[in-house]
Amino acid sequence: MEVLASSATASSCPHFVISNLYKNPNSASMAATPQVLQRKYAPVRIVEARAKAPLMCLKNTSLKRLINYGNTDRALLLPICRLNQSFFSQCSLFSVHYSKLKKKLRLKKYAGSLHKVITCEKIGHHAFVRFIVALMVVMSVSVSFSESPSWALTEENLLFLEAWRMIDRAYVDKSFNGQSWFRYRENALRNEPMNTREETYMAIKKMLATLEDPFTRFLEPEKLKSLRSGTQGALTGVGLSIGYPTKFDGLPAGLVVISASPGGPANKAGILSGDVILAIDDTSTETMGIYDAAERLQGSEGSSVKLTLRSGPEIKHLDLMREKVSLNPVTSRLCAVPASGKDSLRIGYIKLTSFNQNASGAVKEAINTLRSNNVNAFVLDLRDNSGGLFPEGIEIAKIWLDKGVIVYICDSRGVRDIYDTDGSKAVAPSEPLAVLVNKGTASASEILAGALKDNKRAVLFGEPTFGKGKIQSVFELSDGSGLVVTVARYETPAHTDIDKVGVVPDHPLPTSFPKDEEAFCNCLQDPASACNKVELFAR
Repeated sequence: MEVLASSATASSCPHFVISNLYKNPNSASMAATPQVLQRKYAPVRIVEARAKAPLMCLKNTSLKRLINYGNTDRALLLPICRLNQSFFSQCSLFSVHYSKLKKKLRLKKYAGSLHKVITCEKIGHHAFVRFIVALMVVMSVSVSFSESPSWALTEENLLFLEAWRMIDRAYVDKSFNGQSWFRYRENALRNEPMNTREETYMAIKKMLATLEDPFTRFLEPEKLKSLRSGTQGALTGVGLSIGYPTKFDGLPAGLVVISASPGGPANKAGILSGDVILAIDDTSTETMGIYDAAERLQGSEGSSVKLTLRSGPEIKHLDLMREKVSLNPVTSRLCAVPASGKDSLRIGYIKLTSFNQNASGAVKEAINTLRSNNVNAFVLDLRDNSGGLFPEGIEIAKIWLDKGVIVYICDSRGVRDIYDTDGSKAVAPSEPLAVLVNKGTASASEILAGALKDNKRAVLFGEPTFGKGKIQSVFELSDGSGLVVTVARYETPAHTDIDKVGVVPDHPLPTSFPKDEEAFCNCLQDPASACNKVELFAR
């Protein structure tokens, strides 16, 4: 399993009880369906009951069907007589939690043991049914969604339940967007077609859509492999990171470019952070999801894709050739600033473009190489870095910090976990550090920027970052497909929730400030340039 963020803890599974049972079969209330209440897990002990008085069968046509509510584990069985025309015959067994049964059904005087129906006399509906029960032992076992409910489950049902369980355990919002998550499961198993794998995938996608979370999504097996290849250092496509425009952008409908990978097809075509993709291969992006768009942008090496973009007031039509984009996350350079005497400044410029599995190691290597050339200050450029692996963001923060909180992980109940450092992994905790950010700085790079700013380790320059304050984890299902699930939100060390707001820098940068290492070094060497008008290391 390739994890993009820390996973959440499991939650217990509810059980059910019947809230009332009517004693008068002729009353108007007999037509009502018994109310089903959720109940938290409680261990079920061996119990005994002996019925010492008659129990009336219910004349209710809704009980002709065998009623099933959830798993039958940790439950005892209550006989319910079915109506057969004017007589009662055929007793069915119904899942009921016994500990609640005594209270809700007011059978306190029958406390003792529960018995299996041996006979159910064929008598009129005004008569009583007397029954004898045999001792039953119910063992408390772990809940598993691979276990069958009362009806037989197919392989497709089990895959759906596996996905349901992942969301139940890990999803950040335990109200599940204001719906009963358990009831959704029951209704889907009854009503959604799951006869083929494609139908099951569609049922899972429909389930996730009810959460109304664009970052929680389903991945078919080939898409999961593609995601993993992207975090491992290479991807075949046009080299674009995209997101949704925020309401603060005032941008037209479509998808906004967060960043273009250096040297990739999009970068070479001049696509910039903030450009809006209006169409992909003549299909409008107005209602297109970002992951649907990402799939359209990827493809076989050498194939082409048409893009329609708005760049400022200009509409562009581009035809890009897909290629294998190398995701080398770090480039670096030593920039010597001319000065007299011992005050000459030797700046180590490090540009970090993504947080794949090579990122922290590459940053350490760059720092050590620059240090061997006697640098006395660093610039860490996070502009147009759209994020990536959460653990890599944490590890890179530890490189620069000697101590302090890096990020708070929160859920609907508040702070759930704290990531901090004691300095044991610090590589460059003391040299002056300037961090460059823009609106293409997102996700894991925002965690890093926020940690360095709030711990007063660095001064931030640029513009407010993208504002993605949510963390996702990737879970693989048994058939090779996967789920990307929003498992938490985060706050910076100063307890700032940056979702849809971003990390606000300390100082702005001129629009002409260079975006790559060569141009940056050349800019520093020109006394009249924008670089020398910005006091990067004033503090």
